Amino acid sequence: MILNTFPSLLTFSQISPLMLRVVLGLITINLGYLKLTKEKTAWQKLFETINIQPAKIFVKVLACIEILGALMLLAGAYTQITAMVFALLFFCEAILEYRESDLEKRNLTFYILMFTISLSLIFLGAGAFALDLPL
Repeated sequence: MILNTFPSLLTFSQISPLMLRVVLGLITINLGYLKLTKEKTAWQKLFETINIQPAKIFVKVLACIEILGALMLLAGAYTQITAMVFALLFFCEAILEYRESDLEKRNLTFYILMFTISLSLIFLGAGAFALDLPL
């Protein structure tokens, strides 16, 4: 029974969480920026549709959470906590996309992927080159 085809590659196992952190961070910075610019009115309309008021302020707060959280992921600071917040956000956005598919421009598959990356970072931790250091 072969456990791993390339066991020597397991030496670099701490690189995987780093790659996931960087990809999730860069995409989430873009999502936060879009919420502040091009998609601002669509998100305000979405929050007004589901009775979250004041929608204008809520969109700005959500965008700031995404941008600040993404910067924390890129630095590797509080990775698991940030990933928990992102998992919750992407889960909620997936539900909103499922219920109100005409209001957002991304599809359900995108949010499931982002949720899964966030969830994996909760279990894997920050990986290499992070400010999260083992105690």
